[in-house]
Amino acid sequence: MATISASVDTFVGPITVTSDSRSIVRLEWSTSPEATDDSVLIPAEEAAASDPILAEAVAQLRAYFDGRLGDFDLPVDFGQVSNVARAVLTTLAEKVPAGTTVTYGQLAEASGTGIPARAVGGIMGLNPIPIIVPCHRVVAGDGLGGYSGGLPGHELETKRRLLEFEDALPQPLF
Repeated sequence: MATISASVDTFVGPITVTSDSRSIVRLEWSTSPEATDDSVLIPAEEAAASDPILAEAVAQLRAYFDGRLGDFDLPVDFGQVSNVARAVLTTLAEKVPAGTTVTYGQLAEASGTGIPARAVGGIMGLNPIPIIVPCHRVVAGDGLGGYSGGLPGHELETKRRLLEFEDALPQPLF
C-alpha cells in the first residue's frame, strides 16, 4: 500500500511521519530529505490537502514539541508485529501519559502478556511509531535503559531530552 510522509523539524532532530491514509504507520528520524520505501514525501504544509490523518499527525507533533500537547490522539497501525508486541505497545500508548515513566517490568505486568521485562525492551526497540507511541517513557529500574530513536549516535541523548522536556526524568537519573 502506498504511503505518504511529511517531515517536522524538532529539538531532537528532523522527524518524518508516515500515513497510509487510515493510520500513522511509521515515525523515524530523518537523516536525508528523501522518502523511504514506497512512501512519497510531501511538504508538511501540503499534508491537509493530501491526507487528513497525516495533517493531524503533523499538527499534533508540532503541538507536542511546542509544549501544547502531552499525549497523541491518532490512529496507529503497528504493521507486522506479534500480538504480544501489539498488546505491549497499545498498553504503553493508552496507560503511560506524558510526564510519567514506567519501568520495563511494570509495562510487562500492565500489558497482561506474561512476558519478562527484558522482552519489553526488545519490543520498544521495534516500535515503528516512537514519540506518538511513547517508548521513551519506558525506563530501566536502575537507570535510563536503552533507546533506539533519535539521530544515529544520539539515541540516549534523545531519550533524556524527551523525558526532560516532559519533566519526567526519574530523579535517580540526574
